[in-house]
Amino acid sequence: MDRASLLLILLLFITTVSIFFFDLTTADESPMIFPLNYSSLPPRVDDIRRRRRLHQSQLPNAHMKLYDDLLSNGYYTTRLWIGTPPQEFALIVDTGSTVTYVPCSTCKQCGKHQDPKFQPELSSSYQALKCNPDCNCDDEGKLCVYERRYAEMSSSSGVLSEDLISFGNESQLSPQRAVFGCENVETGDLFSQRADGIMGLGRGKLSVVDQLVDKGVIEDTFSLCYGGMEVGGGAMVLGKISPPAGMVFSHSDPFRSPYYNIDLKQMHVAGKSLKLNPKVFNGKHGTVLDSGTTYAYFPKEAFIAIKAAVIKEIPSLKRIHGPDPNYDDVCFSGAGRDVAEIHNFFPEIAMEFGNGQKLILSPENYLFRHTKVRGAYCLGIFPDRDSTTLLGGIVVRNTLVTYDRENDKLGFLKTNCSDLWRRLAAPDSPAPTSPVSQNKSSSISPSPATSESSTTDLPGVFRVGVITFEVSISVNNSSQKPEFSEMADFIAHELDIKSSQVHLLNISSRGNEYRLKWGIFPAQSSEYISNTTALENRLRLPGQFGSYKLLEWKAEQKQKQSWWEKHVLGVVAGVVISLLVTSAMIKLVLVWRRRKQEEATYEPVSAAVKEQELQPLSSDTSNA
Repeated sequence: MDRASLLLILLLFITTVSIFFFDLTTADESPMIFPLNYSSLPPRVDDIRRRRRLHQSQLPNAHMKLYDDLLSNGYYTTRLWIGTPPQEFALIVDTGSTVTYVPCSTCKQCGKHQDPKFQPELSSSYQALKCNPDCNCDDEGKLCVYERRYAEMSSSSGVLSEDLISFGNESQLSPQRAVFGCENVETGDLFSQRADGIMGLGRGKLSVVDQLVDKGVIEDTFSLCYGGMEVGGGAMVLGKISPPAGMVFSHSDPFRSPYYNIDLKQMHVAGKSLKLNPKVFNGKHGTVLDSGTTYAYFPKEAFIAIKAAVIKEIPSLKRIHGPDPNYDDVCFSGAGRDVAEIHNFFPEIAMEFGNGQKLILSPENYLFRHTKVRGAYCLGIFPDRDSTTLLGGIVVRNTLVTYDRENDKLGFLKTNCSDLWRRLAAPDSPAPTSPVSQNKSSSISPSPATSESSTTDLPGVFRVGVITFEVSISVNNSSQKPEFSEMADFIAHELDIKSSQVHLLNISSRGNEYRLKWGIFPAQSSEYISNTTALENRLRLPGQFGSYKLLEWKAEQKQKQSWWEKHVLGVVAGVVISLLVTSAMIKLVLVWRRRKQEEATYEPVSAAVKEQELQPLSSDTSNA
């Protein structure tokens, strides 16, 4: 075999190897595909050891995410599904109410809320409660009814009904039959609010907690954890969790009042006792913790002492008017816009319980941001009209509160509630199963009720390549342009993704109205977006951006690529390398041949020269 043949074989070998190599490097990596429902496969032991988790009791718990922002919306909501098949609702988490209710399709006076009304006729497991000695009956004496009136002059009334209630896929607790209110009339704030209804967690036989405890499916305790200032969200657990280290407790007397009360004895500001008479906190209903209330309300004597002590500790800040001239808010400017730095200006407040333990309130637990002056904050503490001390949700922001009803005590632990939710929502819990047969689906993964953003179009297992959605935002002042970078951060936080994955695709404005189109793309380390993110189409934004409406949510499936689309780079790269190698080899061959020719034509000096016969001259020459 000559050298030219060897070079040709080598050329073919290099070309084949180069194409194969680039084919491997550009091949599509097969990612792990998870179904929409959590797997029931047991987790690895080493994963469990590494993961920081709350210890749980033997009975199952319902882990539920909280939405909205306390100061912007005035409440926190959670998701509850009612009926067979399930219908989804956003309900205000309220420890001061005992009845859970949603507007029904038969309602004659109900406002427009974020989800469609409950349709009993579409639920195969629905049943209205018939009149009996244990309930209040309607005028005809046929059905059980309820009516609730609140201090802000709002009210709700309707028919007591029973149906299957589901708690979502993060819950270990299977769906349970429970009694709830099917609203026929709403008034006041209940009529105008965006949330669909109320989830009653108070003490009473109609409370969701009491019903689940009576069924023996959870222990007699539940926990709430509200997000921090301007973050919103949080977590809720129906059932028992072991008290984390560092949790402080206060006795709660169920016979003192029907509300969840604590044994508050003294207040401290910047480590200094206010030396108030402990009886000031024990008037009427005592000191009540109510998740349905926004701010904190103290008897006048205690309020004056707290306000004076706080003002004394912040001499460098300027006293200013509040955002609403109709209210005498106590506000201060000069603390800066960064919420994380307000603890450098405002003091801590401590609540001392009867057992001597103290709950420390950071500034975010008694302040709210001034809506008209940047870098200004106002006291979220107000004087109460009567002698009751009422502690609203602001006091327990970024605080895990355990309502241990079994042992008549409430526990408090300062923590990051977003981090707590991620631990509670670990995907190693089995998905809940329904105790009744369902024709359409055997799992509880209800579809959102709104048709525009329904996820029913998405298959059970798929790869999401991009998510796009549009939001309409209305601001009070036309000169107040939303901070889009901050909005992107909030969207990323709400969906538990990186801010770099959120992109503003388009923006249009008309007066005070803005229409934004956002896109969510896979992280740099991945080609796909998780199915969990794709289902998070109930986006919640803080009120600082104005009132908003989610117009469209679209999760686009990752398109399946042909062999050519997957390997085109490898093929092209291989061809280019082959051409370069071929060109180089051709040049080498040409050089080699030229050298061979030069060797063949060269003669040594001593070589014999062959004689050659002289040619005769031409005739022209001879004639000359």
